[in-house]
This record gives sequence, structure tokens and C-alpha cells, in this order.
Amino acid sequence: MYSLRIKDTNRKMGLEDFSIPEVEVIRVNKYGERFPITIAGAKPENGLVRIYVAEVGASSRDLCALREGESILNFSGPLGNTSPIKNYGTIVIIGNAAFIGAQLYVTKSFKKEGNKIISVVSSKREEELFLIDELDDLSDEIFIIIEDGSEGHSFFNFLDPYFSEKKVDYVFTIGSTSMQKIISEKTRPFSIPTRVNLFPIMVDGTGMCGACRVSVAGVTRFACVDGPDFDGHQVDFDELIDSIRKIMHYPNITNDFIIYPGHGGKTTIGDEKKNNKYRNYFL
Repeated sequence: MYSLRIKDTNRKMGLEDFSIPEVEVIRVNKYGERFPITIAGAKPENGLVRIYVAEVGASSRDLCALREGESILNFSGPLGNTSPIKNYGTIVIIGNAAFIGAQLYVTKSFKKEGNKIISVVSSKREEELFLIDELDDLSDEIFIIIEDGSEGHSFFNFLDPYFSEKKVDYVFTIGSTSMQKIISEKTRPFSIPTRVNLFPIMVDGTGMCGACRVSVAGVTRFACVDGPDFDGHQVDFDELIDSIRKIMHYPNITNDFIIYPGHGGKTTIGDEKKNNKYRNYFL
């Protein structure tokens, strides 16, 4: 995981430019693809933003290989719509380790408004955890979960008393679609406002590819244009997860089918299923 500071020299950013969610679209060079990324920190008065990048494929390798003083071809945003940041009372903020940079920035925003913060970070592997000390400093309570593959994400059941006894006033999630579905289902019976961040399902960040299409309150929306935050109780998660599975496990494509993904060179469907550890964060 790489931590990068980027200075935008082409525009004068005001403080209003950075309220959550913060999604930027990056294109490293003229040969690269554009891809969305969330902001993990910002000093708008200096035109500085911080991002955390996992070196997964060609585009992220090109980005992480840049030396101090080198430039990025395109850096546009922030995109999407902002979420209301105010003092709700007690907030539970839940994220997967791959998105902890964005979770940290969200936590800072809510903490600044005087909220009590209960942070939850889940990870499939302990070595993927980072920024835990910084998150701990901002949290009134913090829980770290190493996912054990339990059916139905039962490792989140410890949160049930917080919801059922109405110890929580607001919930914010960012991470895998299945995790956000489970949390939304847990809070629904108690009418606890729950905002889900669907950034992880975005591909190009501009609404052109349609990969982040989602039904919200029966209306088709796009996470990159209309979101990425939505009311978790209005998102049709079953339809969304089914759509993602059809894309990732298309029934007529065999494991030896050769593909040329945006994140690297020639590979196969089978290799991606086996070796791309980040694909599971979509579901």
C-alpha cells in the first residue's frame, strides 16, 4: 500500500471542494486508463490531497512508481454528491481494510462536528490493516475484525445490541457490497439512518460504463454520478449483487478464457478469480 500526496497546480481549490464523499478520477499518462479513487486527506488551502493506493495492476503500478516532483496527466474532481456532515450524536462507521484511507477521512469529518465515533474495520488478512493507530485516535471505540468466512458475515453480530438498544444515531459504511447489505438489514428494523458508499463498484467514475448502475427506491441511479452515497434502506442490494456476480462469473465464459484487463497484461478469468485478492471486495 502506497501513500501519495498530490498537489493540484491547475486550479485554486476552496474548502468547499472537499466534503465527503471525495472521489477523483486519475489518469497517470496518455497510455493509461482513467480510474476513480477516494481521497484520504486534504489541505485545500494548499491544493494538496492524500491518497492511498494498492499496487494491483498496470495503472496503479505506474502511479506508485512516480517520484517526487513528477506529474499526473489528469486529476479531476471531486465528483459525485456530498453527504450531510453534522452532529448526529453517536455514529458507527464501518469499512473494509482496503478502503480505510477513505474511512479515516470520513471519520475526521464527523469527529470535527462533535460526534461520538464507533469505528469498525474488517479485513480478510491481518497484513492488510494499516492506519489503525490514526483511526484509534479519532474513535471513542474501535473494533478490528479479521473475517473468518462465516456465513452471513456473522462476525458483525456483536453490533446487534448497539442497534437494538438504540445506542446509535447514525451509521456510515464503505466497503464490500455484501457487508453494506448486511449492515443495512441490521439497522432497518430500528429505523437507524444508514448511508452506504458504493464507490467500490465504480469503474470509470464518469457514468459512461454503467458498471455502477443501482436501483435506489425503485429508480435507476449511477454511483459515480448520483452517489456514491445512498440511503442503505433504499438500495436494492439483491439486484446489485446479482448484477456484479453476472459480470464476475459470466456463465458462458470458462476459466481459461483470455482477457486483457485494465489493471495489467494478458491473463485469464481463472487467474483473476484465484489471484486477484481485491475482486472479493466488490461482493
